[in-house]
Amino acid sequence: MQSVFTFSLPSVLFFAIMKGKRGRKENCRFMSYRESIRVVDTTLRDGGLVNDFKFSDDFVRALYKANLAAGVDYMEVGYRSSKTIFDASQFGAWKFSEDEVISKVIGEVNPAIKLAVMADVGRCDFKNDIRQKKESPISLIRVATYIHQVSDAIEMIEDAKEKGYEVSCNLMAISKATPSELRVALDMISKSNVDVIYVVDSFGSLYPEQVRNFVKVYKEFAGKTGKKLGIHAHNNQQLAFANTIAACCDGVDWVDATYGGMGRGAGNCYMENLIGYLHNSKYDLLPVIQFVEEHVKALKNSKDVWGFDIPYLLTGISNQHPRAAISYIKEGRNDITSFFNELEKSE
Repeated sequence: MQSVFTFSLPSVLFFAIMKGKRGRKENCRFMSYRESIRVVDTTLRDGGLVNDFKFSDDFVRALYKANLAAGVDYMEVGYRSSKTIFDASQFGAWKFSEDEVISKVIGEVNPAIKLAVMADVGRCDFKNDIRQKKESPISLIRVATYIHQVSDAIEMIEDAKEKGYEVSCNLMAISKATPSELRVALDMISKSNVDVIYVVDSFGSLYPEQVRNFVKVYKEFAGKTGKKLGIHAHNNQQLAFANTIAACCDGVDWVDATYGGMGRGAGNCYMENLIGYLHNSKYDLLPVIQFVEEHVKALKNSKDVWGFDIPYLLTGISNQHPRAAISYIKEGRNDITSFFNELEKSE
């Protein structure tokens, strides 16, 4: 069932409303300092979906140093996936992000930045693979779940909290959820011991006004239990940055981004955009630009492909998973009209 949150306004009308009706609150280009803002780099995890997590040790070290110099608050070093589910020979180390590997590659973690891993419900042996916090270089466990898995997600959240971690919950594919499904899920998650609840635009299908509607609903539940909110945006319609700003302006504190927008398919909110937008002396844009120039451009010029393209735009507009667009591009197809018709038929 299509969510009632899925609607659109013509761009001219939307920006007229932003400028006029909502007034100063939406004029956030020079947003004042907000101590509660937390920038999370997800390049190794979301970017790892581009190259099967096969990053060199030098790349990871350089990324860590860039994040540290830029003032980034959290660096997500990949997934904590189960090797009984995924064949380790098919992936790089950051599909599993084992504590020993993290410590070997990064070394002692500077307290100015915290490390995170993502654990997908059903794809992580969390009871065994996530140790006590005191035994791990990781500070934050990011639990990713679909609405039908929320009960299992809460079990993972509570396990991680008991082990001493900060915990966030990424509720995925919310653009496909009905309002009642979303509200039930948020009620359950907000009553858990989670620290941060994320608005996730899994398919890159949302517009800024829709993001604001979701944030309003999330706040209704998170506000009752003192949870923070985060935003994780995909760039299928070239709106990842705009949607991140929209959420930030409406009080969302945790914001995800990747260097060069690196991420599955169309990619994510660009770290370059985000750090430049915050106008916060805590963050420094220069190390971000230097890392993009020295490391990301080389990946972009290799066989690793990501970023906006018409097929991703079409899956975003139709609120569909980008897998069809990813296949289209990998196959080297050029029949974009036929692809459009295929998507129309599959809705």
